[in-house]
Amino acid sequence: MTIRASIHHQNLDKIFYPESVAIVGANKVSGTVPNDILMSILHANFNGVVFPVSPREKFIAGVKAYKYVIDIEDPVDLAILVFPSSVCHMALEQCGKKGIKAVIIISAGFKEVGGAGIDREKRLIEIANKYDMSFIGPNCLGVINTDPRTRLNASFARKMPEEGSIGFLSQSGALCTAVLDYAQAKHIGFSKFISFGNKADISEIDLLYYLAEDEKTKVILLYLEEVSKGKQLMLAARDIIQRTGKPILVLKSGRTSEGASAAASHTGSLAGRDDICDAAFEQSGIIRCYDIEEMFNRAIALTYQPAPRSNKVAIITNAGGPGVLTTDAAIMQGLSLASFNETTSQLLKKHLPATANTKNPIDVIGDARADRYNAALSAVFNDPDVAGVFVILTPQSMTEIEDIAKEITVVSEQFDKPIYTSFMGESDVAPGIDILQRNKIPHYILPESMADAFATVWQFEQIKQKEWFHETFVDNVLFDKAHMVFTNVNAKNQTYITEDLSSEILQAYRFPLPQMKMIQSQQEALNVAETIGYPMVMKVVSNDIIHKSDVHGVTTDIRSPEEVRLAFQTMKFLMEQEAPNAALKGMLLVQQVEQGIEAILGIKHDPSFGHVMMFGLGGIFVEIYKDVCFKVLPITEQEAWEMVSSIKAAPLLKGARGTNPKDLAAIVDCMLKLNQLVIDFPQIKELDINPLIIHNEGKGCHVADAKIFINLQSELQSKKSKEKQ
Repeated sequence: MTIRASIHHQNLDKIFYPESVAIVGANKVSGTVPNDILMSILHANFNGVVFPVSPREKFIAGVKAYKYVIDIEDPVDLAILVFPSSVCHMALEQCGKKGIKAVIIISAGFKEVGGAGIDREKRLIEIANKYDMSFIGPNCLGVINTDPRTRLNASFARKMPEEGSIGFLSQSGALCTAVLDYAQAKHIGFSKFISFGNKADISEIDLLYYLAEDEKTKVILLYLEEVSKGKQLMLAARDIIQRTGKPILVLKSGRTSEGASAAASHTGSLAGRDDICDAAFEQSGIIRCYDIEEMFNRAIALTYQPAPRSNKVAIITNAGGPGVLTTDAAIMQGLSLASFNETTSQLLKKHLPATANTKNPIDVIGDARADRYNAALSAVFNDPDVAGVFVILTPQSMTEIEDIAKEITVVSEQFDKPIYTSFMGESDVAPGIDILQRNKIPHYILPESMADAFATVWQFEQIKQKEWFHETFVDNVLFDKAHMVFTNVNAKNQTYITEDLSSEILQAYRFPLPQMKMIQSQQEALNVAETIGYPMVMKVVSNDIIHKSDVHGVTTDIRSPEEVRLAFQTMKFLMEQEAPNAALKGMLLVQQVEQGIEAILGIKHDPSFGHVMMFGLGGIFVEIYKDVCFKVLPITEQEAWEMVSSIKAAPLLKGARGTNPKDLAAIVDCMLKLNQLVIDFPQIKELDINPLIIHNEGKGCHVADAKIFINLQSELQSKKSKEKQ
């Protein structure tokens, strides 16, 4: 833990559990942010002392006001700043002199507005560092702690939310108000509710760790508009899940990348930020959500009910159609229907009418009242094959909606198995839904949402059991040989490493490459051809030509000396026509490998998550089909196998419809070598192996083409990796 992180950890308790709070910039004007925050604190019955600070007022709402924060005689744990951004630094300086260590800066007008706002925000950071203060914000809604020990509503939200077990973090203050309104209607409570705004000082990482240790928080929700510290987020999530078992659900906006410029490599153009976020979240155990409703649908399942012991569910419904819809939704989410034992079947037959369906899904028939639902619930809950129960209700004229809801709450308390409900409709079922929500029974408008929530909880149980392996290191590589190539290219201020030199680097890391040699003349080409053998490929090599096929710089299937002469002469002519300004290094003669499945294996450096590996269907159609997957480096051998299995073409690789299975182990071996190469040489910006020709099982694979792009830096290879060699 860094020194600054340690300071945050110490000061966060003063933010959430202060014994005294100063509202710096308070006023008497109703409907303004400074006054609303003071009123929010007072109306929430804060269990502490409140000090309004206002240069113009002596009393506000019957509470003594102070001209400056340093005028307060007593100690102050938390200061809330609501002054204009132009004078916030002066108020923060006074807080530092007063000895206040925890601050919430509500005020806007900082980094988010650019220009002078950026400088104002930097000044706040300098002052906080000077006095070892920690602050949330600026440009935020504030902080809420529902714990009865404190009951702090240090925000300008309209109402104090109910007490609960969900910790909510948000980069957007406006979203917070909508979430609070949504949650209030559904009786969803929170432990802590935090709008962290510009996260100039305290970040989402600091807050995640705080909520991980918070005994009042069972589930953590996080809304992000940007992921600025991707690696730290991944490490924090893994650590929290491993140590505490608390789920982390993330809703991230900005899923599209409209207007983004095309990258130089296929990997660079295909690896969009949202794909990388998906991969990073999955690798670190984060549950990604795509809208507010989905996030809370999953959160209440994780919070309210015990986790299932398997993926087998029993479905109880009073209408056949919804029962079928729920069954379909469950199966599509990877769940399965429980098989009832003889005891359960007999109980169902005894208590349900002859016209009822006693198999799973159970149809208790449209005229079912509360006693029939009770009998069905009790029977299936006792069945050992049932891990959870879905209850569907459609409002018929005789349906006892409220009584059935009450029976569900009573029965659920008797068993350590989850129960989810879907009372379908709106106005008629509203009283029953209200009973369920008040009693912390998850309710879903749609069966699909119910099945998704159950599947999410079950999958998270598997994530908690996962063993987080350490990265895999590859031995027997020629580090010094590769290092020399990188050094020479860097010395020439080149960012693109041509295929001949890229191949030298890959050979040093034991990648399977065909024989190849650079030539400068037609005669040299003829001599080399006799050594390499036919058939062969001729490629133009130039620092100015990245995509050789675009300028007809590749000739394949050369099978005789005559074809060597023709290829050499033709390519020389075409280069003069297609790329007259390109400086040619020569031609690369390459042994043509036998046909196989074409894949792509690549690397892209992401500014937030670092290096990302891509694997998928390759060749010239890679950007059309986009059958690719991603992992953030470093990867383990297990994760490499997961990549091979996750693309849509995986059945083809494994031998679909009578075809020969391909050499999957050879692909994994290349992935681990590439992983090692990037660890050793982090100056790699993008790398493409396209195509990687994959042969039948036991026959290996071959790198048919490769290109590498680097960042120009003096020395970037890992000292640890160098010593390891």
